Amino acid sequence: MTGFLQAIAGWSGAVFLQEYWIAYLVVNAAHILGIGLLLGAILPLDLLLLRARHARDLPVLGPFLVRAAATGAALAVTTGLWLFSVKPMEYAGNRAFLFKAALLLLAACNIALQHRGEGFDAALRSGRPSARVRILVAASAVLWLSILFAGRWIGFV
Repeated sequence: MTGFLQAIAGWSGAVFLQEYWIAYLVVNAAHILGIGLLLGAILPLDLLLLRARHARDLPVLGPFLVRAAATGAALAVTTGLWLFSVKPMEYAGNRAFLFKAALLLLAACNIALQHRGEGFDAALRSGRPSARVRILVAASAVLWLSILFAGRWIGFV
């Protein structure tokens, strides 16, 4: 594992961020932007699905929020991995980082469960989420907020 982490630290992208502080600043800002876009889309979507009985706004807002969350997730994950490459040995030993990584894995599994079958997509179209969808979106909100807190915790451990 150590050899793999050292190879990551030696990657040209990692070296670039280590040598040019402004590049690190830009990538870090892009990471925060991705997080903001992800949470700024996923939390309203989760709340809409939790409160919906016959929501007229879900079929209109739902697909947009899903795309915005996916864009934010792609940006956050890409830039997060790039930031990880700067100090992989340090992050691999950081309990908060490992907790965040575990939560991210759980969130990815939750997304897979949400999009498995017709429940989530049908709820977006009809505005009537099932009990299963409501449970999964409640878990989603808790997971993404926990990931946010775990990410902030990294700097304090």
